[in-house]
Amino acid sequence: MARHLNALLTPTAGTIWVKGMDSKDPKNSWPIRQLAGMVFQNPDNQLVASIVEEDVAFGPENLGVASSEIRERVDSALCSVGMTEFSAKGTPQLSGGQKQRIAIAGVLAMRPDCIVLDEPTAMLDPSGRHEVMETVMRLNEENGITVILITHFMEEAVKAGRVIVMDKGEVVMDGLPRDIFKEVDKMKGLGLDVPSATALAHALRARGFNLPPDIMTGEEFIQSIL
Repeated sequence: MARHLNALLTPTAGTIWVKGMDSKDPKNSWPIRQLAGMVFQNPDNQLVASIVEEDVAFGPENLGVASSEIRERVDSALCSVGMTEFSAKGTPQLSGGQKQRIAIAGVLAMRPDCIVLDEPTAMLDPSGRHEVMETVMRLNEENGITVILITHFMEEAVKAGRVIVMDKGEVVMDGLPRDIFKEVDKMKGLGLDVPSATALAHALRARGFNLPPDIMTGEEFIQSIL
């Protein structure tokens, strides 16, 4: 699905429209890829240069951006992901979370309207996962960049403005996180989890405790039992 959203794949049936462009039309492939940047699961597979700033510059260079503008874009992208001080570092020296943030910076330097992240934290430890999600949230809130996050971590999904649950290629749930995650039994029936605070509240309600139906965070759970 992620690869369809930026025309790395084209549909064999049906039509995908990206900002009014049909992804099956070959002349739209390049414009769509400029609009929708991709960040994949394994950060090591995305880094193409041995030095951080050179890696971030790779995308704009391939777009034919002028050298003076590339410098500005690289600096801006590294600042946006909180990696300015690592600009001259070797990419092999970075942690998994830092590498993923550089991968995001490389996409940002191409100035897309949207970033599609395909399970970007799946191979990271909790610290790296926190780094990446903090960066993604900041880009959305402060820079106004649309973020499409594909994830199996419900603690990440709960931060979204909209959650779409898919099963066997079909959309089975679509709505606000609060509306989605209060359907605990339905989520578990689909083989998915819910945030830990939601699961705990659901278990306590089953034992007769009177708790709100849409608890999603630890803070909300604590407030509900005070």
